[in-house]
Amino acid sequence: MREKQKVRRIYGILENQFRGYFESADRMKGVTGENLLFLLERRLDNVIYRLGFAASRTEARQLVRHSHFTLNGRKANIPSIQVKAGDVLQLREKSRKVASITESLEAVVRRGIPQWLELDKDAFKGTVKLLPVREDITMPIQEQLIVELYSK
Repeated sequence: MREKQKVRRIYGILENQFRGYFESADRMKGVTGENLLFLLERRLDNVIYRLGFAASRTEARQLVRHSHFTLNGRKANIPSIQVKAGDVLQLREKSRKVASITESLEAVVRRGIPQWLELDKDAFKGTVKLLPVREDITMPIQEQLIVELYSK
């Protein structure tokens, strides 16, 4: 239970949403716990945080809600959109002067960007090169405990 709550808090999602992600992960082929983490990692707000456009996932969620980004050239304002390999995220022209975004982009060098993502700072553009694998998720999460909880 604590592990599930920790993951929910990390990604900033509610219980019903989390249960939906778990059920989707359970229906997918492969290991359910890893599938769950992949679904959570591929959320638009998480990808924006990982690319360094925001200092936290909460800030990334708000930036998405306020339509600061485009996904494949179209306005994206839903934080839970699942990105795919090859998707291109770009900061909208009007949003490039937002102080918090520029500060976050400068600080991303220290945090680092996962291998499955690619950032072009000059163009304010990020690309999803490929889908994440378990090794890309460095947070101390024991997904097997979550699977055991929901399997009861």
